[in-house]
Amino acid sequence: MLVFRQLFDPQSSTYTYLLADRSSGAALLIDPVFEQVRRDAALLGELGLRLVATLDTHIHADHVTGAWLLKRRTGSRIMLSAACGAECADRTLAQDDVVAFGGRRLLVRATPGHTNGCLTYVLDDHSMAFTGDCLLIRGSGRTDFQEGDPAAMYRSIHEQIFTLPDECLIYPAHDYRGLTVTSVAEERRFNPRIGGEIGIGDFSGYMKNLRLAHPKMIDVAVPGNLRCGRPEGDENAADGATGPLAEPEWAALRYSFAGVWEIDPHGLEEHVGEHAPEHPGAAQILDVREPDEFTGPLGHIVGAVLIPLGELAERVGELARDRPIVAVCRAGGRSAQATLILAQAGFKDVANLTGGMLRWRAEGHPVEGGSV
Repeated sequence: MLVFRQLFDPQSSTYTYLLADRSSGAALLIDPVFEQVRRDAALLGELGLRLVATLDTHIHADHVTGAWLLKRRTGSRIMLSAACGAECADRTLAQDDVVAFGGRRLLVRATPGHTNGCLTYVLDDHSMAFTGDCLLIRGSGRTDFQEGDPAAMYRSIHEQIFTLPDECLIYPAHDYRGLTVTSVAEERRFNPRIGGEIGIGDFSGYMKNLRLAHPKMIDVAVPGNLRCGRPEGDENAADGATGPLAEPEWAALRYSFAGVWEIDPHGLEEHVGEHAPEHPGAAQILDVREPDEFTGPLGHIVGAVLIPLGELAERVGELARDRPIVAVCRAGGRSAQATLILAQAGFKDVANLTGGMLRWRAEGHPVEGGSV
């Protein structure tokens, strides 16, 4: 069974693709984004998958790849085109190479034109193709920088992509209109730049007159991607040690695919056990249930502050900003929403209690009030 997920980075409009062989748990990520590494690692963990390799379709100009960070975190191999000129890959790829993951394979097709090092990855049964910035949905990648060549792109699309079966689904590296997938038959017929009877001369003339703005990230992204995403001069940097990827140090937390830091009941009790509730280092326990639930059968955690979820946005001033906060509800849903409200209000160290009061009580942790 094939596991497939299409992930999105809104900042760069980049699609990252997860493919995995369910029976072996071996997985690949195509075009990972540096800022989304935590998200991708969380999904791999939740699905019980082992990342074998990251594959970039080309040297991107609009974002930095997450390949290096993922290698540090998971031990995955970095793979990209030999024609890219990068010296950081564990394996360089060329036409007709094969990338195996468990019992499945991706077939490599060289599709230069956007850059010299563009690759298209085709699933072994020819049901899916990942075309990077070569063929987009009703469009194509630009050819006005990074060795761009419209004639080469035309040949790449017609010889390497349009020769796939009509029903083969096309998944590009980007889309700026919210479109997610197309097919070979659709693009061969309806693509206004290169479909139908459009010849190489018309296509080249069109591409040379697009007059697009210079990519904003190119001066950062291209050098960064030639290093496979390794921060400059920081070869031994810890995984996500700075910036948005920094790991919280105040407690043992887990990052969920939903984008929420979580703490389990045992971890919370250990943390609270280190400090009296009034100690400056102790976490504030924020209960976001309704008052009748707070005093109801499940009881509440000793020292918890009650602010119902519907009132939280207006009452965040009642919480200290120099202490961590653990949000609690009945089962963990409302408290997860509370962590997002707190993050939007500028609180830094916030976590959700996994499983809420139901799990807290089921595991025998102490409560105040409630039914025996």
